[in-house]
Amino acid sequence: MSKFDPYDHLNVLLNKDGTLTRLIEVPTSQATGDKDQLPGQAVVSKDITLNEEKTTWMRLYRPTKLPSNDKSIAKLPIIVYFRSGGWIHFNVATCMIHESLNHLCSEVPSIVVGVEYGLAPENKLPTQYHNAVDALLWIKNQALDRVNGETWLREYGDFSRCYLYGVSCGGNVAFNTALKLLDREIKPLRINGIIMNQPLFGGKTRTKSEMRLAADTFFPLPVIDTLWDLALPEGADRDHRFCNPMVDGSYRDKIKKLGRCLVIGFGGDPLVDRQQDFVQMLVKEGVMVEARFDDVGFHGIDMVDSRRAAAIVNFIKEFV
Repeated sequence: MSKFDPYDHLNVLLNKDGTLTRLIEVPTSQATGDKDQLPGQAVVSKDITLNEEKTTWMRLYRPTKLPSNDKSIAKLPIIVYFRSGGWIHFNVATCMIHESLNHLCSEVPSIVVGVEYGLAPENKLPTQYHNAVDALLWIKNQALDRVNGETWLREYGDFSRCYLYGVSCGGNVAFNTALKLLDREIKPLRINGIIMNQPLFGGKTRTKSEMRLAADTFFPLPVIDTLWDLALPEGADRDHRFCNPMVDGSYRDKIKKLGRCLVIGFGGDPLVDRQQDFVQMLVKEGVMVEARFDDVGFHGIDMVDSRRAAAIVNFIKEFV
């Protein structure tokens, strides 16, 4: 029996210089552009460069049915989205991510900002957190610029109702970005909540769910370890705070200042014990947490099961 190779599982080759060759080209979707919608189109989208030097960008989504210009009618919440991909794959334009954000924008009427952050290992943590903070500061600046600010945000977005939403490694980004924003002046932007869908955390000591699901078909333990090896700073192990939020450190004092949190997980995910420990830690620190765990399901189930994807969108709708 051949030895399991996590790089084969991930469809990548590790190059001598530490970069990856990605062997599968994942299909992408174009934004519709800032133009009149087609008949029956529920959502329009457009791409905006965040930082040309860092090659970071965003895809904005808005529903075609918009609130009236009447100031008495509430504007739309702003959901800032951080994608999945295990640190190493995908971008905001990836078809399944693009379609999920179309659905989110339509079902939870909102302005969605999909943030494209750097891929590992070419970009090690905390680069992804810095990219995310850049995006939030850009959104803040649109609120301050009443003349040249981004039209969709300025006219239809409620800057006092901003949510951070991350899936898998994006859930990790959402959490760590929220902590970083506590040290920034972001008014009039206000973070009203953090949504973490199957957040990717780790640690050196194995949990029961990791041991039970070590040979998981989709997300086996050697693959999870490899993703952390690729993403963490040089010389860091899985008890680094970027990976393991349970470790002690000065940053723990900030956690109690976080706003409302929604954490979603599934019993067949090797990470489920870590996610539930994370929820308990948040509660112990005095954070208001809504936990939605299903005994049935695996990591990334919402990418292949439309019913689970719809259920998650309903959780978000209730939370927002």
